Amino acid sequence: MPKASVIVPAYNQAQYLAACLDAVWFQDHPELEIIVVNDGSSDDTEAVLAEFARAVAEDRVSYASRYDAERDVIERVEQPRYPSVGREFRVIRHETNKGLACALNTGFAAATGEYCTYIPSDDAPLPSMISEMAAELSRGADFAYADMAIVDDSGRWVRRFALPDYSFERSFADWYLCGVAKLYKTELHRRFGWYDEALLAHDHELFQRFAEGGAKFVHIPHVLMHVRDHARREVDIHAPSSWNRLLEESKTLVLRARARGVGE
Repeated sequence: MPKASVIVPAYNQAQYLAACLDAVWFQDHPELEIIVVNDGSSDDTEAVLAEFARAVAEDRVSYASRYDAERDVIERVEQPRYPSVGREFRVIRHETNKGLACALNTGFAAATGEYCTYIPSDDAPLPSMISEMAAELSRGADFAYADMAIVDDSGRWVRRFALPDYSFERSFADWYLCGVAKLYKTELHRRFGWYDEALLAHDHELFQRFAEGGAKFVHIPHVLMHVRDHARREVDIHAPSSWNRLLEESKTLVLRARARGVGE
């Protein structure tokens, strides 16, 4: 199965970052390149990354495996806490905060996998997300996306976010309804370019650009990612001024899609 590159943009989300990295590391896809872009964080992000790197290199765990009755001993199997086979881990640092789109472009420019995605540092993919999406790409799709569970800070489900099966009209001309839990072929960047750093709705615009260029999208109709609910944390992109700007950008993109009138 081809290698998948997972970009984790990190900016002042230290409290969630380690759990996100665990969720990425323990994907059941055999070959993963994990690239964290620390976008000038001023919180404990660097400490979290240092501790994660130490744990990957040093931590060991064990489990009860067999009871030896003759010796009255419960034998244990010891193993690394983080299996290293098929895993690459790198950190790229921006000295100052440059914004999410720039952080993503930095990460994807460094990616070497045939498939790629990004996962926000406060979210968590389910263990089979990459492998299920990679299977769809291997069958001919260019871009796979799945449903999500919106969760609160304690991990409780707020709601299930079920997305429509793909059509250009439903996924882009009605509203932007794809692309949070996603995996796509890295070659799409070579064909269509990078995230527009002037936009907040940069993923919407890029993925619509993919679709307008003829990329083949496929929907996986079950939950493959837990997405953090920011309804009560109005910071960064979720601050009212930024959120309103993002919505206005998305409205413009929807009107562009309607004017284009691309079919499925």
